Amino acid sequence: MAVKNQVQLITYPDSMGGDLKTLHEVLVKHFSKTFQGGIHILPPFPSSGDRGFAPLTYLEIDPAFGSWEDIRAIGEEFDVLVDLMVNHISRQSKYFQDFLEKGRSSEYADLFITLDKIWADGEPVEEDISKMFLRRPLPYSTYKIKETGEEEKVWTTFGKTDPSEQIDLDIHSDQVKQLFTQFFENFSKHNVKIVRLDAVGYIIKKLGTSCFFVEPEIYDFLDWIMELASSHGIELLPEVHAHYSIQYKLAEHGFWIYDFILPYTLLDTFINKSNEKLYRYLKNRPAKQFTMLDCHDGIPVKPDMDGLIDPPEARKLVDVCLERGSNLSLILSEEHKSEDGFDVHQIRCSYYSVLNNDDDAYLAARAVQFFVPGVPQVYYVGLLAGENDVEAVKKSGEGREINRHNFTVDEIEESLQKDVVQRLLKLIRFRNEYEAFQGEFSIEESPENEIRLSWKKENTWCGLFIDLNTNKTLIRYIDDKGMEKESVV
Repeated sequence: MAVKNQVQLITYPDSMGGDLKTLHEVLVKHFSKTFQGGIHILPPFPSSGDRGFAPLTYLEIDPAFGSWEDIRAIGEEFDVLVDLMVNHISRQSKYFQDFLEKGRSSEYADLFITLDKIWADGEPVEEDISKMFLRRPLPYSTYKIKETGEEEKVWTTFGKTDPSEQIDLDIHSDQVKQLFTQFFENFSKHNVKIVRLDAVGYIIKKLGTSCFFVEPEIYDFLDWIMELASSHGIELLPEVHAHYSIQYKLAEHGFWIYDFILPYTLLDTFINKSNEKLYRYLKNRPAKQFTMLDCHDGIPVKPDMDGLIDPPEARKLVDVCLERGSNLSLILSEEHKSEDGFDVHQIRCSYYSVLNNDDDAYLAARAVQFFVPGVPQVYYVGLLAGENDVEAVKKSGEGREINRHNFTVDEIEESLQKDVVQRLLKLIRFRNEYEAFQGEFSIEESPENEIRLSWKKENTWCGLFIDLNTNKTLIRYIDDKGMEKESVV
């Protein structure tokens, strides 16, 4: 199965109408010709936290969202992409609950990383931990075993609670491999065509390293899981937030990668009215990428942009974003901050709001995304030109809720009346249908305050022209009669 070179939608199972059945109805009614590249459904599985990213199992769909039949039905009309958190599983899963009950005598004990698998005596060493790229103050949590009363320290990369809700899996364990095999069989049975490997960068734990994207061991695992996915006709998309050179290594190994550089680069382009960084970036990036501007987390900054940004300049750009209502997530490890202390991990906002609710700037940014080589993904809030949901942040205390508004069917239909949304839908249709996008990409020379990109295939050609001073965007193209046409975006 090949990934289609057309636009995809990213959505939660309940963020467009409340459940999967309604999502399907909304897709068929309003977007049947829009998302021909597929639908990325963020985790619809039973989960104990992190809005689906602490799954109990992949063999069931959370009944609040619907059933596997709903996924299968969506998959009849759209290629479905789902996540597999290869790094961890929920503390509430039957596997870890059994471990909490019986400890080492649990049949599932080998799924998890008890600290004696890392340090021979099971005692953590601060010097080793100081080298690690941490996502919480310590990379493990302590749990009490019910039957024995003993305490067990278990590896937990992620989690806001102590002890964590997200328990790391030991990918060297045959039991884990059997579990993944079972999950892929189930995905295949229910029409899933693409699987995103979430948090795959953290799967190898090796002393003396950052425990992040440890080479060459990570490739052994990726090769194994690629073979497993291919045997079920499923494509893989590894998700790695890291220095861009790591993404490029994945690309060299033949994997799809995420373009986590484009969102910040375009923000810089439109705020500073200069094509310089964008052009420099576009000249040497791999083509086999999924492109995005917005997602359920935020606009990546560190470590993704390390080496591509100047921290003092980045601070100024971040300040503009904060003035426009954004909030930030920060790097925890001192070692991974910039020398001057710059520590922004992600800028959290709606992309429409961070471009100052400016229809023209927003559509110009989308036009660049669609012209850059790769498979474009549009997040549901971005699709509907949603604004920062500041109330949701206040209510929940979770900064990421700023860009996670759940739309009712009425709100979707209301958003579809907006001029900016209709213009975006027209742009998506052009990107899906125009033949030149299957051809050859070029960056045209232009003054610094303009963007000119083009595609050519046989007798078809289309060019993008953006004036960064006004954000006005034009697409010129050859129509099926061989005439040159011009369309204002």
